Amino acid sequence: MKYNYSYEMKYQESDAHKKTRLYHLEEYLLEVAGKAADELGYGIAAMHPRGLGWILTRLSLEVYELPRHNDIVRFETWIESNAHMLSTRDFRLYLGDRLIGQCKSVWAVLDLEKRELVNIFDEPIFKDCVDGEVIDLPRVRMTTIPEPTCIVPHKIVYSDIDYNGHCNSCRYLQAMLDAYLPDYYGKKVRLDISYSKEAMLGELMQIHYLVSEDGVQYQMKNEAGETSSSAKLSIGD
Repeated sequence: MKYNYSYEMKYQESDAHKKTRLYHLEEYLLEVAGKAADELGYGIAAMHPRGLGWILTRLSLEVYELPRHNDIVRFETWIESNAHMLSTRDFRLYLGDRLIGQCKSVWAVLDLEKRELVNIFDEPIFKDCVDGEVIDLPRVRMTTIPEPTCIVPHKIVYSDIDYNGHCNSCRYLQAMLDAYLPDYYGKKVRLDISYSKEAMLGELMQIHYLVSEDGVQYQMKNEAGETSSSAKLSIGD
């Protein structure tokens, strides 16, 4: 079962190259995932009264062409699988009939009081919602950035916090790109980002990054040295 939603790219989401910023594109992906979940009966409106919330654990995104201000992007989405406490949701992005990107995202359900993951996929509502089509985006495993590395401080502030009471998934990427922005305009971009530990309001974080010939690797760590999020931005021709 596939769902399609179209959005016009906004002026305030565009950068100096007149292209949609990568973290705003991620925001649209999360919005689309939420709307599809609402239509299937297990979105925010159904989950939060139960004390539950969806959290993104991993996302892989290939972008062949960044949209511009006023472009209307169609997002196609479906569920690849629900298994082992994780839901895999895939996407394709179109400008008209032209494919400009594809994405694989992995989600889990968080008990908002206990701050623990729970398995709800044996409930009847999930029985017939899996489409099953698989997008070929092999997982990129993150490695520890070796020392010495470049470090930029970042404090988790009010505007970072989302509906679930922790740092929003897209704000990690925004902070990473603010720390170091590679030149990826006019090139194929592959983003891989994973989330391993919640970052909460007021926490002091450090963004570590390492620049290589094919892109940049990032890690955001808390004061205890624990990694909250890791990312790799790979740049092709």
